[in-house]
Amino acid sequence: QVQLVESGGGLVQAGGSLRLSCAASGRTLSTHAMGWFRQAPGKERELVGGISWSSGNTYYADSMKGRITISREHAKNTVYLQMNSLRPEDAAVYYCAADSRGWGAHIIKPDEYDYWGQGTQVTVSS
Repeated sequence: QVQLVESGGGLVQAGGSLRLSCAASGRTLSTHAMGWFRQAPGKERELVGGISWSSGNTYYADSMKGRITISREHAKNTVYLQMNSLRPEDAAVYYCAADSRGWGAHIIKPDEYDYWGQGTQVTVSS
């Protein structure tokens, strides 16, 4: 089992920045892909981006490309989502997730992930 705990959400003004953290515990994540998703009220959960735990390869969805950076820190078993130039439409609950199948095209699909955090709210004021 893997436990994921997100933190770092909150209220920020448009144009501001936030860094979300996802701390993992339990079994090793060395072969996992890690994804950051978001879900706004009335909308489907969508992938924001992902990172391969082993190689550090990253993928960014068009919705936030150029404004986010995903990184991981092995020593802390933590994945980060740095978000800049935030817009009101970025407001959502942000989730991290782990996919035991590793890196690949499937990472864009929420159903492919085995473990999910509880989510952290991001609110962006205009």
